[in-house]
Order: sequence, then C-alpha cells, then structure tokens
Amino acid sequence: MRLQSYPTLSVVLSCTCPLMLASLAHLHTNNCSSIFAHPPMLIQTQINPTLKIPSFSRKPIQTHTLKDICLRGNLKEAFQSLPVSSNDHPDETYAPVLELCAQKKALSQGLQIHAHMIKSCSVSESVFLATKLVFMYGKCGSVRNAEKVFDQMGQRSIFTWNAMIGAYVSNGKPFEVLQTYKEMRVLGVSLDAYSFPSLLKASGLLKNLYLGAEIHGLAVKFGYDSTVCVVNSLVALYAKCDDLFGARRLFGRIDQKDDVVSWNSIISAYSSNGRSMEALELFREMQKAGLDSNTYTVVASLQACEDYSFRKLGKEIHAAVLKSAQLLDAYVAGALVAMYVRCCKMSEAVRTFNKLEEKDKVAWNSVLTGFIQNGMCSEALHFFHDFQNAGEKPDQVTVISILVACGRLGYLLNGMELHAYAIKNGFDLDLQVGNTLIDMYAKCSCVNYMGYAFNRMPEKDLISWTTVIAGYAQNSYALKAFELFRELQLIDIDVDPMMIGSILLACSELACVPQVKEIHGYIMRRGLSDVVLRNMIVDVYGECGNIDYAVQTFESIQFKDVVSWTSMISAYVHNGLANEALELFHILNKTNIHPDSIALKSALSAASSLSALKYGKEIHGFIIRQNFSEGSIASSLVDMYSRCGMVENAHTIFKSIQSKDLVLWTSMINAYGMHGHGKVAIDLFNKMKENLTPDHVAFLSVLYACSHSGLTAEGRQFFEIMKYEYQLEPWPEHYACLVDLLGRANCLEEAYEFVKSMQMAPTAEIWCALLRACQVHSNQELGEIAVQKLLELGSTNPGHYVLVSNVFAAKGRCKDAEKIRSRMKERGLKKSPGCSWIEVGNRIHTFMARDKSHPECHHITKKLDQITEKVEKEGGYIAQTKFVLHNVEENEKVKMLYGHSERLAIAYGLLKTAEQTPIRVTKNLRVCGDCHTFCKLVSKLFGRELVVRDANRFHHFEDGVCSCGDFW
Repeated sequence: MRLQSYPTLSVVLSCTCPLMLASLAHLHTNNCSSIFAHPPMLIQTQINPTLKIPSFSRKPIQTHTLKDICLRGNLKEAFQSLPVSSNDHPDETYAPVLELCAQKKALSQGLQIHAHMIKSCSVSESVFLATKLVFMYGKCGSVRNAEKVFDQMGQRSIFTWNAMIGAYVSNGKPFEVLQTYKEMRVLGVSLDAYSFPSLLKASGLLKNLYLGAEIHGLAVKFGYDSTVCVVNSLVALYAKCDDLFGARRLFGRIDQKDDVVSWNSIISAYSSNGRSMEALELFREMQKAGLDSNTYTVVASLQACEDYSFRKLGKEIHAAVLKSAQLLDAYVAGALVAMYVRCCKMSEAVRTFNKLEEKDKVAWNSVLTGFIQNGMCSEALHFFHDFQNAGEKPDQVTVISILVACGRLGYLLNGMELHAYAIKNGFDLDLQVGNTLIDMYAKCSCVNYMGYAFNRMPEKDLISWTTVIAGYAQNSYALKAFELFRELQLIDIDVDPMMIGSILLACSELACVPQVKEIHGYIMRRGLSDVVLRNMIVDVYGECGNIDYAVQTFESIQFKDVVSWTSMISAYVHNGLANEALELFHILNKTNIHPDSIALKSALSAASSLSALKYGKEIHGFIIRQNFSEGSIASSLVDMYSRCGMVENAHTIFKSIQSKDLVLWTSMINAYGMHGHGKVAIDLFNKMKENLTPDHVAFLSVLYACSHSGLTAEGRQFFEIMKYEYQLEPWPEHYACLVDLLGRANCLEEAYEFVKSMQMAPTAEIWCALLRACQVHSNQELGEIAVQKLLELGSTNPGHYVLVSNVFAAKGRCKDAEKIRSRMKERGLKKSPGCSWIEVGNRIHTFMARDKSHPECHHITKKLDQITEKVEKEGGYIAQTKFVLHNVEENEKVKMLYGHSERLAIAYGLLKTAEQTPIRVTKNLRVCGDCHTFCKLVSKLFGRELVVRDANRFHHFEDGVCSCGDFW
C-alpha cells in the first residue's frame, strides 16, 4: 500500500538526516581543502602542464550523488556508482538503492545488493537497513527472503513490523498478517498509524468484518481513527466486507474532505461492489468540491462504467483525461481500454490501445479478452498475430483467450499448437488453462485429446468435471459422461445445476427414460430443482418419448418462463402431437409471456406437420406484428408454407431475405422438390453453389428433388459431384435416395449393383427402396433378394414389415404374409393406421379409414356416395381392387377402397368449403394407386384443385392431371 509504506520510510529517514548531513559536510570540507588549499600550485599547473597533480579517488563524490541517481530511477547507473566498501556510512549508501529495487520490483538486483551488504558491513547490526531489506523483498514478491531477514534481526522497530506485515499483505497472505499481528500484541509492540492500513487490508482480504471491527476499535483507542490513511483503509475494509453503509458513514464523518485519497477510497468501494451510479455520483461530488482527480480517481470511475449503458459517461471521463494530460498514464490507459471493452465499443478500445506509447501485457490481454467477450473471435486471432509480431510472449491469460477463440471457431490445429506451447511453458498444469483446453477440444469434437487434457490436470475443480462431462455429452459419448458422473459422486465435490444439465443431455442422447427418472429423483433429493433444471427435464422427457412425465413436470412449475412453455411445445411436436402443441401455443399467447424465436419455430413446425395453413399464417402474422426478424426464422416459414402446399408463398419469403444462409437455400430446394418442381430445384441448387458450399443435407434435398421428378441422369451426376468434387462421404439416406431414383426409372439391375458396391453395409431403408421398386416393376427375383436382406436386418420399423407382407400378399403367398404379421406382433410392432386430415374453419378435422366418429358422419358419407357415383358415371371410374391386399371378397375390397381416409377428407372439403377454392388434404401414408385415380377424376369433374400431401410428396390435382406425372 502506498500509504502504508512510503510515509514509514520518510519518518525513518528524517531521524537520520542530521547524521547524513554532518557526514556529507565533513566529506565536502575535506575534498575542498585538498583541491583548493594551494592557489600557487594551481597557477603553476596552468603555467607548467608537465607538473603531475596527485590523483584523488572520485568514489566519495559518487557516494554524494548516489541518492540523486536513485531518485532519477536509473538502477544500472546506481549499481555502477556503488562503492566497493561502505563500512563508514552503509545506511546512506544502500537505503536509496534498496528503495529503487523495491520500486522496480527488481528481485535479482536486490539479492545482489543484499550480498554486497553482507560482504561490506554487518547488516544484522543495522535495524534501519534490515527493515529496508524486508520492505524490498516484500515489494519484489519474495516473502520467504523477507521472513529470513526479519527472523534474523536481534532488534526490531515498529517500522520493521510494518514492513513485514506490509510484505504479507502485498503478496496476498492475510493469515500470516494476523499471525504477525498477534505476535506484536503478545510482545507489547505499540502500533502506529501505518500499522493499521495493512491490518485492515488483511481483514478485507479475508472478508472478516468481526476482525476488522476489532482493529477499528484499536485505532479509536490509540487515537488514529481520524488519521486520513487509517480512515481510507477503514472505508476500503467495510466496502470489501459488503458493508457499504458503514463505509459511507465513515466517509461522512470526515470534516474536511480535501484529501483525494479519501474520495478514491469511497468511489472504489461503490465501484467494486457494483454500485456504479453511486460511484459516479461521488465522482461528480468530488469534482464540484474543487478537488483535482488523480490516476486512482480516474481508474475507479472508469471501473464503474460496467456495461453498454455507461458508454456516454465513460466517454466523458475519457475526454476529461485527454484535457488533463498528466492523468494519462499506463494505468489510466489500461482502464480506458477495459471500459470500452465492457461497453462493447471495441473500435474505441483498439484506438485507445494503439495510442499507448508503452503497451504492457495487461493492455494487450485486455483488448484480446474484449474481442472474445464481444464474440469477435476472428478479430481476436488477428490481434494475437499483432501481439506476437510485437515480440510479446503469451502468458496464461493470453493462452486462455486464444483457446476460447479456437474453440468457438472450431480451429482445432491452432488450438493444438497453443496446447503444445502451454505444455512447453508449464501453463497446462494451471487450473484455468486446463479447463479452457477441455472446453476447446470439446467444441472441436476432439474427445480423445479432451480426455487427455482432463487426466493431465494435477488439480480439478467443479468446472473441470462439468466441462469434461458436458464435452462427452455434447459429442454423443453419453456412457462416458455417465461414467465420469459416477466417479465424481465418489469424491467430495458438490454437484451443481450445470453439471446436472450435462447429464440430462446425456440422458437425451441415450433416450433412456429410467435414467432420466433417476436423475430427476436425484435433483429433487438434493434440492437442485430450479426452473432451469425443470425446463431441461421437460425437454429430456419429451426427447425420450415420455410425454406424460413431461406434462407432469411442466404443470409442476409454479412460475413458468418462456423456456418452460417452449420446452413443452417442442416436446409435443417431437412426439407427433401437433394439435396439442398449437393449443399450448395459443394458451401461451394469452399470458404475459412473449414467445421467443424457438417457441415460434416449434409452433411453425406443428403447423407444418398438420398442413394447417390457417394456423401457420396466424403465426406468421404474429411474427410481423411483434417485429421479429423474419430472417432468423425464415427457413421455418419456408418449410411451413411448402408443407401446407403453398410453394409460391414459400418462394416469396425466400426472396425477401437479403442474406440467405445454407439452411434457407436447402429449405427452398426441398420445397420445390416435394412439389415435383425438380428442374427448378436443380437451378436453385446450382445458384446456391456460386456463393455457398453445399453440405450433406443440401445434396440430400436435391437428390430427393431428382427422385420425385424422375430426373435419373441428374441424380447420378449430383451423387458423383457430392462424393468426388466436394469430398462428402454419402450417408445411408443418400444411397437410399439414389436407389429409389434408379428403381423408379426401372433401372433395377443398376440399382442392385449400386447397393452391392456400397462401402458401408446397406441399411433397411436402402433394401426397402429396392423392394418397393421391384414390386412396382414386378421383378420377383431381385424382390426376393431384397426381402431376405430386409428380414435379416431385424428392423424395428413396422412399415418395412408391412411392405414385405404386402409383397407376399400381392403374389398370393398368404401364409408368408401372415408369418410376417405374426413376427410384427411378437416384436410389439403395430402398423400405423391410415389417417387423413383437412383444415376447415378454425379446426383440423381428422379421418381414419371407414371412419364413423365425425359428428357430421352422415352428411360426409352421403356426399362421398354422390361423388363416387359421379366419377363412375361420368369419369368411367372402376375400383382397382389389386391395391387391397387383404384376403377378403371382391365386393368387400371395393368397400374398403371407397372408405379410404383421404376420400372422406375430400368429401368433407367439398361439403364445407367455397367453390373455386383449393381443397388441401394431408395423409400419413402413401396414397394408393386407386385413390390417386379417384382424385384426378374429382378434380376434373368438380372443377376443384386438390392438393394432397402424402408420406412421400405433394400431389397437385387439377383438371384430371397430377403434378407428379403418375410418378410417386
């Protein structure tokens, strides 16, 4: 402390001044008599140059000027001016040099001075010099050497004790301060005014207000409670112990507030406790009182400018600093840089930094950290290159900042280079560096090195464990995450909500409901169940398919936030309960909580799955009214409109977005593909490639577009481009899509050879695509191979077994078909029943095959009979019973066809919607060939456009023609 050390030294020096002056006078007199006593000799010297003048040692003159040299701060010159021996006046010789070493924190030079003193004089006999040594070692951070000197002293003054406790305080050892204080009390050492600042600072470091109050009482008892340095230290103590009221009360008792240090203490007290406005108000009061600010005032005021809202005040302080040039030193400049960083004004921070004449490592690290905090990771790396070019050597803070940037950018190689540097310099053993390394490797999906960094750490805290468990969970190593969590529970570290969040993520990855229940119970027992964790539990139960538990947890949340509602809506959507999701979204809009972008995306997804155009438009309107940026959810809007059959609206949204990302382009390509506009989708894909690099999903979308439009050659070409030009290894979905494309084009042998040439084992979806093509084109030989391969895989998808069963039934192999259905039952698999729905008015009306549950069932059945009669008489419709694969009578097969769910939905649409408006129907399964013919005739004879979305694609029926070209 400034007030604790330097005044003490001034008192000591004042005691020795008479002796020093007498000595210097004596030396000066002797020198003058030697040189100027014989004027004739001087005259002779001028007349006769050959006369030799006796040489005199100049070292006494250097001793005379050594203090001045030290005051100039030139340590090298001071060393050169030291006498070989200083037995006569060691105090005057060594004291200023030791002070300079302390000021420069030059430990190496201080040790040399100490050695020089031991050789030239007896240090132990000089309390004054020994005190100076204790003080120097404390300032240089060598507490151990300070203790050695202190312990070897036969006599100690109060200045010695103050120097020792000052050394402990300045090196962050408050417990040793208190131990020394107790020893002083036992020995009866009387405290002086300069003892209290160190003792009070130690109490503040320990946040021990009780101890601080005891020392405060002693200060009052000894009459030092009005001494300025003691009052300032008391203010700082109460502030550090979070007693701002006490600090302000002490400050208010000062009669004459004309000491700038007192103002600095109270301003710093409020600033360090996050009371920024009060700190800045005190700064204003100080200015009104007419006191001149110093460096500490400016730094404390700048620290009070804690975020973006204080940017104007920060600039005002900066302007005042520029007007008063003496205030602009390295500390103020560093505080200005830090202030602009906190206020998110990085351009100003860099501009201020560039104006610094001397840029220390703290200033470099402040700007570097600022770039990271403001999400400017690329700029941070560029700035780091400037840092290296300036010849600076990275320390722990630098390494941590750059590792964070590498992690966020996914720059694994750069991160590994920095890791190697950290190992070379021993930084990787630092706790914070180790934690950041784990996080960097986790973000770069390099799990092996992440585990290595974790295992290498000598000490691990809760952050270490949380980061590594989160890293495993986020990179789909759920079992490893659980293993570490079990290991953590065996050691004495308390689990926090963030750790539980990572474990819940692992549960979601495993989709293991019993594990989720176990973690849920653990949370309840440990009392960790806050809103954030309950929201996560809702989300995880939803991901694991246990919607009932998700609902129970959601309803148990007393004070729901927007994340609570969003998690529940997303859970409904994930489990195919779109109606419930939209209903909950409607309830949310009646509360005071405004949906966020994730809630809106979930609601749009629900509307998409239902093809609920009216609901989708309502949500779009809400987005516009609430001034949401359409760009952030544009891909969801495009997907919603395309799945509701409005590809034109989807394209309008797409065109309106200025900056299109890869997801938006992919959504639009997929939209055109599912509506049968394959060539438009290809043109859009080629246009996208001009500015963006397509990924696996983009290629999958264009391949589907080719498949739905029968563009076989183009599909083959895109598959080759993906694999060889873009070096993207195809997913099983890409293979299945190309097999489907070749199969539809009746290139069955080529499709089979393609499957055999795959580098990975063909999945059930791939054999299913080939089998479906064989069924359409009646290739029994390849079909039999596909059936055997499909059954060998033991798929858990009931649709695959239904397809095999239908293939057998179509061939008249009823017993084989029955065996397949029995196998389904044994495995607990059920066929999804055919279901269609239509949006009429404000409701979604759902129909099952031959459904009688609708309230208007009688009118619907009557209308469907009328439609069927008309298409039979005027359109020549004849039911194609080959599409009914049940072993029943022919007339029963006809009834089954007439009762298909999409026909009921179409009949209801004709019954309830206005003429000339499109009828939009969605079905969960693929439309059969007979219903496809039926829809074409209805569109022609009733003059209505039918938009039917089945499990594969959209069918736009108009005037007897379908957009799929009978290819679906």
